[in-house]
Amino acid sequence: MNPHDELHSLTKLFPGSESLFLRAEHIPSALTPEPYKTMLAHDHHMTIAMETYHQCSVDVRVLDSKLDGNEYARKILLLKHGTDIPVQFGFVRFHLEYVTEAVREQIIAEQIPLGRILINHNVLRHIDLGAILELTAGPELAQQLQMPVGAVTYGRLATIFCNRQPAVDLLEISAPLIRK
Repeated sequence: MNPHDELHSLTKLFPGSESLFLRAEHIPSALTPEPYKTMLAHDHHMTIAMETYHQCSVDVRVLDSKLDGNEYARKILLLKHGTDIPVQFGFVRFHLEYVTEAVREQIIAEQIPLGRILINHNVLRHIDLGAILELTAGPELAQQLQMPVGAVTYGRLATIFCNRQPAVDLLEISAPLIRK
């Protein structure tokens, strides 16, 4: 995977996303600063990583979505449970033919974070980390993650395999974290 091509492929799903980043650079996992390295450089669901780091459950807020046959895409925020405090911004492209109808219905209902749905339904899954990105916030990302334009945060590109099929492409961007 070319990280910049994949980043462009996901962000172009929703027109107007051109103002997300002032700069996006692929960096090696080994050079990712903590706590971002722990948060991003793994093969687990970001839902769980966010809940563990922030010590609370997270809610999903779908900012935009579209369904075209079996391809479903959404632009989301994960928020600290019961608040408007963002912990993650992202894009998801899901090939729904690889999951059951019950899983499909819950995903399209847009009420539960994707990772939680897959865990709750015990979907056989594997997550491949594609790339770690150092991102300089443009106006849209800054607004969504409540950070200054020009501030730096980190994200990842990943693919979730469901039942051994490449079902989900992800861009997951962490809200700025306090270095512990």
